[in-house]
Amino acid sequence: MTPPQRQRRHPTPQPPPSPPVEAPAGTEGDRPPERLYILTGEDGERAPIDLVTLIVARADPPPSAAPEQSALLRICQAPLSVAEISAYLKLPISVVTVLLTELLTAELVQARAPVVRQARADRSLLEAVMHGLQKL
Repeated sequence: MTPPQRQRRHPTPQPPPSPPVEAPAGTEGDRPPERLYILTGEDGERAPIDLVTLIVARADPPPSAAPEQSALLRICQAPLSVAEISAYLKLPISVVTVLLTELLTAELVQARAPVVRQARADRSLLEAVMHGLQKL
């Protein structure tokens, strides 16, 4: 028995790609239509925030807040890290830190240090667990 013969496929000519159509102003796509420096304003001082700093909203967004700030306040009802906020809003970390600095200055958000776990467990806690298990 002989194996089946392969037939070569001849590539069919494809029509040339059509030129990209620009979306009308004001519509949202994957990226915001405006440049990032418009969102951040002047380059001032930034709060000492790192990627694992937890942010929680202290108030609802005011009517005068920018859309990005309103979105940030809405998603921060529960504590989120700066890295998570950046991912959810699809904005670079640098832009998120500038927005957070403005919100921290206005006291609309609160920054918390991340919860640091101890490297070693407390000895008295381990002994209490051991004695409890022995009583079982």
